[in-house]
Amino acid sequence: MTDDKPAKSPPKARSKPQAGNKKEKKRNPSAKAPHLPNRRNTYIAFILILSAVIAGWKFYLGPKLSEPFSPQAAFNVETVGKPKIGGPFTLTDHNGRTVSDGDFRGRYMLVYFGYTFCPDVCPTALTVMSDALDLVGDKADKVAPIFITVDPERDTPEYLKAYVEHFHPRLLGLTGSPEQVAAAAKGYKVYYSKVGDGYDDGDYSMDHSSYTYLIGPDGEYVAAFGHKTDAEDMAKKLEKFL
Repeated sequence: MTDDKPAKSPPKARSKPQAGNKKEKKRNPSAKAPHLPNRRNTYIAFILILSAVIAGWKFYLGPKLSEPFSPQAAFNVETVGKPKIGGPFTLTDHNGRTVSDGDFRGRYMLVYFGYTFCPDVCPTALTVMSDALDLVGDKADKVAPIFITVDPERDTPEYLKAYVEHFHPRLLGLTGSPEQVAAAAKGYKVYYSKVGDGYDDGDYSMDHSSYTYLIGPDGEYVAAFGHKTDAEDMAKKLEKFL
């Protein structure tokens, strides 16, 4: 007997994928390429910025930084309201009498803090004060010139009396205990500090601020004069208030 079953056809051979035959993505011709900065534009921008910096330094910052510092200009700044300068004090004058700020009510006070051993700053300031009062004339009678020492250890009433005689005839020298002087200086915002070599207790100087303060008849602050103020400028300003 013969077998009537149909013969099986041989299986089809599978085609092997060829290497590198991956499907490539199609590029969109309308897509823009990423923008890269042009070297020429970058260079031009750098030059412009550098030129601006140089111009700013030359015409603004340079002249500002080269200006000499002026303490007087820095001090004469317009402010809103009155600075809290001045206040009560109780001290001893060069005649040995106890005086207080209340003794000068009704008159102006022209106050300077210094010390008799001062080599140049204090004598200069007191000379300017004296000359300014002379320039004001009779109106100067409304002003009490006062010199308060910041060196009470050496500036006794006797020392002060001999010292103030070299300046205005009405200049009043004031001293006191270290605590009394410190309280007065604090009210006037005066800085002072002892400077010495450490070998001799009497061999020292005093570092201190140098301003002349004008206090009104009511005891309130009116004005201040820096160390570079001359007698003429001080007199002109005093005449505005007297």
